[in-house]
Amino acid sequence: MIEIVVGISALAAGGAAGFIGCKATYGKKVEEKAKEAEEILKKKEQIVKEAEEKGRQLTEELKRKALLEAEQIKREAEDLKRQQELIIEKELLKRKKELENELKKEREELQALEKALITREAQLEKRIARIEHREEEIDKRWEEVRKLEEEIREIQKEIEEKEKKIKEAEERFELELQRIASMTKEEAKAELMKKVEEESKLEAAKLMKEIEEQARKEADKEAKWNLVTAIQRLAPEITTSYTVSVVDLPSNDLKGRIIGREGRNIRAFELATGVDLIIDDTPDIVTISSFDPLRREIAKQSLERLIADGRIHPGRIEEVVGQVREEMEESVRKLGEETCLELGFTDVNPELYYYIGKLNYRTSYTQNVLLHTKEVAYLAGMMAAELGLDEKAARRGGLMHDIGKAISHEVGGSHSKIGAELAKRYGEPDVVINAILYHHNDEPARYPEAVLVAAADALSAARPGARREALQSYINRLEKIEAIVNSFENVEKSFAIQAGREVRVIVNAEKLSDEEAYLLTKEIAKRIEKEVEFPGQVKITTIRESRFVEIAK
Repeated sequence: MIEIVVGISALAAGGAAGFIGCKATYGKKVEEKAKEAEEILKKKEQIVKEAEEKGRQLTEELKRKALLEAEQIKREAEDLKRQQELIIEKELLKRKKELENELKKEREELQALEKALITREAQLEKRIARIEHREEEIDKRWEEVRKLEEEIREIQKEIEEKEKKIKEAEERFELELQRIASMTKEEAKAELMKKVEEESKLEAAKLMKEIEEQARKEADKEAKWNLVTAIQRLAPEITTSYTVSVVDLPSNDLKGRIIGREGRNIRAFELATGVDLIIDDTPDIVTISSFDPLRREIAKQSLERLIADGRIHPGRIEEVVGQVREEMEESVRKLGEETCLELGFTDVNPELYYYIGKLNYRTSYTQNVLLHTKEVAYLAGMMAAELGLDEKAARRGGLMHDIGKAISHEVGGSHSKIGAELAKRYGEPDVVINAILYHHNDEPARYPEAVLVAAADALSAARPGARREALQSYINRLEKIEAIVNSFENVEKSFAIQAGREVRVIVNAEKLSDEEAYLLTKEIAKRIEKEVEFPGQVKITTIRESRFVEIAK
């Protein structure tokens, strides 16, 4: 027990001494820690100062770099601005050129429109002239109708007077017979009726003759009126085809490429197309010459494609000509189909479409044959309608009457016989075949529509301007007309105008009266009809006037 207490006391004393020693050691450590903290604070302040210095330096560096980058960006922006300005300037120049080209095209279109307007005005003037002529014809017809009505009234008046005279004669005969002869009233009446019947037959025969002559005149007038009506209702396009076509070149340098080395390109082109290519000193054009319009059109389209493509050599020439020839065959077939539909025919054998379309590339005295056949079809149909005949059959005969011309240059024989065989092969009606053969008198007319087709064919060919004639024969005709007119007495001057379709005659007003001038006009017309051959008709206008001039001073 005592040992335990002594141990505890010793332990307590040792612990106190240790505590004091620990306290002294801890105080040193605290001081050391305080010093370390001060050093740390100093280092911290130093670091802060260094950080501030570095921040300042970094800020200045960043500012300097920012200024350099800003200057770089500014320079790049200026370069970009200059590039944009150059691009905009190029675009403006390009747009200016495009606008100049558009303006040039618009000017060309405007010039074309002006030309079309001038042509339209000329057509309108011609149409107005035709309308005025029609009005004159109508006025003349009304005048003829009025005169005819007056003649009918006079005839009726004469018949009434004759009936009155006959009645009076009957009464006188009856009294005379009763007085002289020992006849009964019935016997006298029978005798009187016999004599009256004989006289009436004579009068009736005279009247019938007059009526027949009048009817014949009216029938002739009616026929002419039907023809004039049909012609005036139709205003077709008159197209005169020539033997050359012209192709425009972008530049004159292309002529050498078209000719080729030692002329191989032009020889290959002429061999492939069958035309003559004329390259002369005329700037920027090439002339294609051929009497076959279809070959000429194929050659023109082929040359235009070769010029646009730029590759001109024998192999390419054969390739392009072959393509154009195939396209033209399809185009010709389509044109024939459109023509049939335009005239109202939906039951034509499709094999005939090609031959009908091919007529657009055939000419007769430089007159386009397709336009001629369409005109004949319309004229024949109109006349058939006026006369109460089969309008559709007449129109179909008019369309087919020259179908043989599509192949007449390829096979022997007249185009009418070739056309009849072609129409028969493809199942055309008998009236059409008869019209084809009759219009050149290869067989008699079996249908009235065939006669109308022949008449319409003659009208179309005789229409002024439809066919071109030789210059010398045209001049000779005008001179002959003027010579005939000048040979009459009291004719002072004469002028053949409107391509010989009208003659103005100036006569001496002092030597001729109005009635004598009228008779002179009829004599001139008869003599021109007798001595001059001319298409259509010639109008003779006689001018008789007196002029008195005085000057007041």
